Amino acid sequence: MGTDKSDRKDNYPDRSSREWCAEALTRLNAGRPESALDAARRAADLDPGAEWAYRLISLAHERLGRDADAVPAAERAVALARGSWQARLRLAAILRRMPGRWQEAVEQATLARKFAPEEADPEVMLGDLALLRGDHADAARSYRAALAADPGHPQARVNLALALLRWDRPRPHHDPAWPVDPRETGRARRALEVWSRQSRLLVAVATAAIGAAALFFDRGAQAQLGGFAVLVLLVPLAVRQARRVGVWPYVPAMLGRDPWLGAAVVSAGMSVLAFAAWLLLPAMPALPSAFDPVWAGLAGIGVLGWPALAGVRALAEAWRGRPLPALEQLARDERTARRNAGVTLWIVLGRTWSVLLPLVVGALAVEPKAAVVAMAVPYPMVRGYLRTRQRADKWLLTATGLLVLTAAGCAAGGALGSAWAWRIGLGALGAAVIVFVARALRAWWRGGPGPWRTSLIMCDLPMGAAPSVALAPEVRQTFSYARSIVLSYGDSLGPRVVGAAASVTSSGELRLIAETEAWEAIEADPRVAVFAADPLQRRFWVEVRGIAQADSDVLRVTPKQVLLGEFPGRHQRR
Repeated sequence: MGTDKSDRKDNYPDRSSREWCAEALTRLNAGRPESALDAARRAADLDPGAEWAYRLISLAHERLGRDADAVPAAERAVALARGSWQARLRLAAILRRMPGRWQEAVEQATLARKFAPEEADPEVMLGDLALLRGDHADAARSYRAALAADPGHPQARVNLALALLRWDRPRPHHDPAWPVDPRETGRARRALEVWSRQSRLLVAVATAAIGAAALFFDRGAQAQLGGFAVLVLLVPLAVRQARRVGVWPYVPAMLGRDPWLGAAVVSAGMSVLAFAAWLLLPAMPALPSAFDPVWAGLAGIGVLGWPALAGVRALAEAWRGRPLPALEQLARDERTARRNAGVTLWIVLGRTWSVLLPLVVGALAVEPKAAVVAMAVPYPMVRGYLRTRQRADKWLLTATGLLVLTAAGCAAGGALGSAWAWRIGLGALGAAVIVFVARALRAWWRGGPGPWRTSLIMCDLPMGAAPSVALAPEVRQTFSYARSIVLSYGDSLGPRVVGAAASVTSSGELRLIAETEAWEAIEADPRVAVFAADPLQRRFWVEVRGIAQADSDVLRVTPKQVLLGEFPGRHQRR
């Protein structure tokens, strides 16, 4: 049996804690979280104060699906480096997966943004938190702020496109901020869906069967009794599913968060009531003939309510959001961006088809020459297709070509009065539907992403794994022997400086004792800089920029950047 090279390196006893952290990060990037967890634990054993090691332990647990095990390690990293924006970001990333701790995740991400306003990742995390709750406007603002800091950030671009599309996560009925386990609300949602599906199906089949028995076999009375039997059968079905809903206090909010779930439940109730009224109307003596349309309408609710709701939903989903601006964000080579761009183009195709159909039908009915306007309808679809380079999806190419042919054929038919041009255009319009259905069936059969909105996915890259800033030996020496140390901070009147006494911990934090007037300003803006000159090398100076946090009677400064130099001004960053 072969042995992995990186595993053989585990036997080297001379590695430092930071070297083991770098090895753990390499293994995580290589898709080996179990091995990365071992390396991160070795780093933590060598240096219990290394917050980077605990962040990597948390990330490895998260990659392995052990969210509950990832939380203590992330909390330990924050305790070791309270001013680390990376540690706060790591804790926010894992807390958002824990029921009842959503608000803590928001608070940690907000602190990360406060500690590092120049970084893109905290804004991306805040955008993700807003997007997962369905707050698309706030999510878009956060993603745009992230792109202002890093225009090429892939996660910000992909998820900004989702915000523009008004994307809903796979469980839109559940609010991540609720303290209840999402599995419980998921069981309640399934119970409500099953009840609505069973009720509508039974009502539709019973209505069609009773109508057929009365019209073709003259068995109306017997069929009506069968209809009442169906009503009785619906009672135990409803009771059975109601027992599976264990979170009834959350059901109204679930229906509000997921409008289509609410529409399905309401339409099922209406179908049952309409079916009962449809059965009772003929039993009334001397019913006036004026009630015949009412009776037919009740039957239509029972039979056509389900397909009508499906059609309304398909149309509403196609016209939800802003797919064209979203495509501008998805014109990238990343895998997730390409997938979402393909789904978005199918959404645009659905919009194009829904515009062409009434336009062409209206032109045929009123003024055929008006069909010339159809030539402009496919332009956004063609432009988006060419911009995102989705040439691998032959189905999408075929459907796009058919819509272009529809517009050209109908425009030619209207302008030239050619019947064959009309036939070609209308045939292409119908063929586009066939292509869509075939593409959907293929995706369903293979289990791949289909041409529908639910195939959109978030980009969720690991956060909080970047290395911490280490203090070199010469920096530690400077702060150990410096005769004067200066703390620089900012308040409402501008930059201020005060004298301080400092020490360096084994984990690389600075512990400062400073004048009390600085504490209130630092609480409002924790970004500080600490200056010191090396008394042993009189031309040598150090500047540590970091985040200060009050802890008892000292200020704990977590380094973000270290500058070394010689007087009068030459310096280098570390």
